[in-house]
Amino acid sequence: MRAVTYVKNNTVEVLEKPVPEIAADEVLLKVGGAGVCHSDITIIGFGDDNPLVGGTLGHEVAGTVERLGADVAGWSVGDRAIVALVLSCGQCRECLAGRDNQCEVVAPRGSLAPLSPGIGSPGGMADYIAVKSRHLDPIGALDPVDAAPLADAALTPMHAINTVRDRLSADATIVTIGLGGLGHMALQILAATTGARIIALDTDPAKLAFAEAHGADLAIPSDGEAAARILAETGGIGADVVFDFVGVQPTVDLAIAVVRGGGAIRFVGLGGGEFSYTAGAGSGLPWGVNIERAYGGTRSDMRQAVALAEAGKIAVEVVRYSLDDAVQAFDDLHHGRIAGRAVLVP
Repeated sequence: MRAVTYVKNNTVEVLEKPVPEIAADEVLLKVGGAGVCHSDITIIGFGDDNPLVGGTLGHEVAGTVERLGADVAGWSVGDRAIVALVLSCGQCRECLAGRDNQCEVVAPRGSLAPLSPGIGSPGGMADYIAVKSRHLDPIGALDPVDAAPLADAALTPMHAINTVRDRLSADATIVTIGLGGLGHMALQILAATTGARIIALDTDPAKLAFAEAHGADLAIPSDGEAAARILAETGGIGADVVFDFVGVQPTVDLAIAVVRGGGAIRFVGLGGGEFSYTAGAGSGLPWGVNIERAYGGTRSDMRQAVALAEAGKIAVEVVRYSLDDAVQAFDDLHHGRIAGRAVLVP
């Protein structure tokens, strides 16, 4: 079969690999679509000594059940399914508490990231992928190409949003920074599931136009004037919740500048920005602010995202590429030529 492989620093190739054998508790999924994420760009830039070199990429995967292991129940050949982002153990304290995105087995303290398809385990940018049946969720009649990015592009913002549900009242103001793969889904989820006022920011006018058409109450450029504009729009108080889906220094600075006292920030983007914190007065951070470095999401978050997609309330902006054109898809994503999500179609 064909498989998009991380062969060396900043280089992927489509190579021939054997169709995976499946264990008794696994299914062989015929891949219908595999999303290309900025995390994939980050991964292949880790250098030639990265232990992931040689692995098949792809952590946003959906397809059709091709073959069942001997012990698999609840699935039939032909069923459409999406693969969980975090390949959790299902038995540790975190998993049993419903925090499977923090599984103690696959995401021990100090690990780079939890075990995921394409991140420590063979990914789905291929014709087939072997998956434990418990790591699959049904997608009903959704097209696997459109559903595949839900595994991260919708799951991750859904989880970040769910961590602040108690703050998203009808009189709240939400700021969402960055309207790319994750941000454009966050905007739709917020519009579909809250009555709060949404202020959306990006540097791309086309993405701001998308925001205006998909539920943003205000869409403004993410520039040097943005903080003053947001504070003016909130009577100088600031936003109840800020979601940063970029994470570069200017967006981190913006999030700190516009969050209100007692508000919350969710840093989701992996842009490498940072902020200083002093345990005391005068730190520049308002009192009572809750900050979380969000990662992925739980199976509950995943099923909520799929349900919204099935109801037609959210949809990924998909740009389709043949699996054979994976190198071009990576290049287009790296150079900012893709709005929404690139999806490889075997």
